[in-house]
Amino acid sequence: MSDTTEPTRPGDKPGADAPAHPTQPAPAGAGPSVAPRAAVTAGTAPAPARPVRTAAGTAPEGPRSTDRRGALLGLVTTGAAVVVGSVAANRTASATAPAVGAVAATGNTVEITVTVNGMRFVPETIDVAAGDHLIITLDNTADQVHDLVLETGATTGRVAAGASATLDAGVITGPTEGWCSIAGHRAQGMVLHITTDGTSDHAGHAGHSGHHHASGAAAVLDYQAPLPEGFEPFDAALAPAPARTTHRHTFTVTEIDGAYVGAGVTQTRWTFNGTYPGPVLRGRVGDVFEITLVNEGTMSHSIDFHAGIVPPDDVMRSINPGESLVYTFTAAHAGIWLYHCSTAPMSVHLASGMHGAVVIDPDGLAPVDREYVLIQSEIYLGPEGGDTDAGKVAAKTPDLMCFNGVAFQYALAPLEARAGERVRLWVLDAGPSLASSFHVVGLQFDTVFLEGAYTLGGPEGLGRAWGGGSQALGLQPAQGGFVEAVVPAAGRYPMVTHAFADMEKGAMAVLKATD
Repeated sequence: MSDTTEPTRPGDKPGADAPAHPTQPAPAGAGPSVAPRAAVTAGTAPAPARPVRTAAGTAPEGPRSTDRRGALLGLVTTGAAVVVGSVAANRTASATAPAVGAVAATGNTVEITVTVNGMRFVPETIDVAAGDHLIITLDNTADQVHDLVLETGATTGRVAAGASATLDAGVITGPTEGWCSIAGHRAQGMVLHITTDGTSDHAGHAGHSGHHHASGAAAVLDYQAPLPEGFEPFDAALAPAPARTTHRHTFTVTEIDGAYVGAGVTQTRWTFNGTYPGPVLRGRVGDVFEITLVNEGTMSHSIDFHAGIVPPDDVMRSINPGESLVYTFTAAHAGIWLYHCSTAPMSVHLASGMHGAVVIDPDGLAPVDREYVLIQSEIYLGPEGGDTDAGKVAAKTPDLMCFNGVAFQYALAPLEARAGERVRLWVLDAGPSLASSFHVVGLQFDTVFLEGAYTLGGPEGLGRAWGGGSQALGLQPAQGGFVEAVVPAAGRYPMVTHAFADMEKGAMAVLKATD
C-alpha cells in the first residue's frame, strides 16, 4: 500500500498525511498597539524582474575565458577559482561621440561575455576606457540559476543553468560594481568589477561585499506583538505512522512573499509545499519513500533527505525552475531526520525555510497520549518582507529563533495536554548553525531517545533501577530525538531552549495542561 501527498494549495485542507501549514497573515495592525523595538537593518534585495533572455550562443561576445567547466563539483562550492584580470575588448566605432556628464562618450562599443565558475564570475574584472559603451552577455555555465545586477540598476534577470542573457550597461563613466542578487551568492564571491582605464573602486564597495543593497523598509522587531489576525500556527501535532509501507509525496518548491516569521515581522520564505518548515513525514524502519520534487520557484533548488542512504550525485542535484526529479530512499534506521535544500549556499536556503523532518519510529515504540514535533531553527532578517540576510547567516547572528518556522507562535497559541497524560516531544535542531538545549519548565523527562538510541527509559527501562531522570535534550545542528514526561497537574509548562539568549529571541513554546 502507499500514501500520496500533493502540495497544499491556498484554500485546501491538509490531508491525513500532510500537516496543516501557516497561513499568510492579514495586514499589519491586528491586536493592541505596542511600542516597537529598535529597527533591524538588513542587506538582501528582492530579485529584479526577468527580461527576455538571449539564447546561449546567439549573444555578441568578446574574448571568452578558457575555463568553461562551470558546474559545481559536489554539494558545496568551496575553494572556487578566483579569476582576476582585465579583459581585452572588441570595440566598434560609432559615427558620433556625445558627452555623458563629465565624461565624453568615445563612440566605441565593447561586447564582453562573462561565464560562471562555481560562485565566481569569469572574468571578475572587466577594464574599458571611460566613455565606452559596454554590453555584457552572461553565459551561465554553472549548474544553478544566477543573474547579474549592476549598481546602476541594469540587470540580466534570472538566467537558468546553461542559458544566457545580455545586459546593456550603457556608457561607462567610472568604476562600477555588479553582483548576483540571489540571496547568499554575493556573499560567496559573485561580484563583478568594471574598471575604467585600469582604475578600480573596490575600496568604495568593501563595506558591502557580503550583502545585497537593502531596499524597502527595515524590519522592526516587536517581541510583544500578537499573532496577526487570520494567522494559523504550524500544526505541531504528530499523527501515528501510517500502516502503509510505501509513501509517495510531491514536494513543490514555492517562494512566498510576506510570510509571517514572528515579532511583528514578515519575510520572503522559500518553501516545500508552501510551509516553513516543510511537511513532516512519518514511517517505520524498512518503509520506502518516493518524493517527487517540483521546482516552481525563481531560482535553483534541491533536496537532501538525511533519512535515506543514497549516492547524492543525482537525487540531490540542483534543478532549475520548471524542472523536477524523483528521490527514492528506504528508511534503514529510526530517529527524527532532517531534510533540507542542498543548493549553495545551503545555510541561506535552509534559513529561508527550506527544511523539515522525517520521523522513523523505533521498533517497539510505546503508545502515548500526545505527540508533538518541534523543529528549532534560526531567522536572519532582511528588510521587511525581503529575503534572508546572507551576511548575518555567515556571521551566525540571528535576529529571531523559532520552533516550527515562526518565533513565539506556541507561546501565543499554546500546545494542549491534560493532567496525567504522557506526552512525547520529538525535537530536531535544523540550524543551520546553532545548537539547542531543549528543556520543559516544571517537568522532568523519564524517557530520552537521542540520535537513534535510548539514553533513558525505553523498552529496557534504562535508568529506572536508580531513579534516573533528565532535564534537557542537547542537540547540535541536524541532530534530533524525543523526550517523554507525564504532566502532573493543570498549568502552563514553558518549552524552551535553555540557551536563554536564543529562547528570548523566540525559541519558546507553552504546553498548556487542563484538568
